[in-house]
Amino acid sequence: MRSDPDPTDASAQLISRLATRVRDVRKARGLPRRVLSELSGVSPRYLAQLEAGEGNVSVVLLQRIAAALDLRIEALLAEDLPWERDVQRVAMLYRSAPGPVQDKVRALLAPQNPAALRAGRICLVGLRGAGKSTLGRMAGEALNLPFVELNREIETQTGMPLSEVMAFYGQEGYRALEAEAVARVVASHDRLVLAVAGGIVEDADTYGQLLERFHTIWIRTSPAEHMERVRAQGDLRPMQGNPAAMEHLKGLLAARTPLYERAEAQVNTANRTVSASLNDLLKAIASHGFLDRVGA
Repeated sequence: MRSDPDPTDASAQLISRLATRVRDVRKARGLPRRVLSELSGVSPRYLAQLEAGEGNVSVVLLQRIAAALDLRIEALLAEDLPWERDVQRVAMLYRSAPGPVQDKVRALLAPQNPAALRAGRICLVGLRGAGKSTLGRMAGEALNLPFVELNREIETQTGMPLSEVMAFYGQEGYRALEAEAVARVVASHDRLVLAVAGGIVEDADTYGQLLERFHTIWIRTSPAEHMERVRAQGDLRPMQGNPAAMEHLKGLLAARTPLYERAEAQVNTANRTVSASLNDLLKAIASHGFLDRVGA
């Protein structure tokens, strides 16, 4: 029977340190595992095993991985790197900072014009039932742009429905898949309309990527219409056996409102027909110049 490695064993410590460093540097570079695989020529499965601390890695493969991460191979093996302590401290300060401060930090660190980073990508945020999917699909058709639902992208990548994704990976795993899906969308589209799950704004890092790489629009409505639309979609769970569902929804909306307000524009669909809301969305996109080509 296989026993767990002794944590005092030098080899086990080296493998664990290597796993953590490769994973942290990859995420810091914003590289999905699939992209690192393509850059290094190392299979995604092997990279997954390496990041999990399972098995050894040859010097040749490690050199390829280091090169793909723009590092010297010794940086992956060193016990401690001075800059890692600074990075960790800055990361902690960033995560605990208010949203506006995070926005300023990203603006200072952005390598180019923020508008150029966002290109023609439009992202719709907001609670479920606001109309993101319906309006996003219609806006994509009207503007001749691809429309992508991030959860459908996750389902395609994992090969399983969202309910199974949540059951198999858990909330933390789902958030990681969500971040990787955002990176894939950015890498593959310069112009599109994207609809994301309502809770993505609670992950500071992923929401920061959305704000930096997309023109964001908050699709909002009243709590009553949120609830009614979810029920109309055939999901009765918010109401069944939960008389306090509306109060919960109001509390959730109140808690997330400061996050949704960081979007560049808002479209209120309360008491509006779908066609009227679509016109409001198209007007917001045009008035803010979200599809204007930088430098054109």
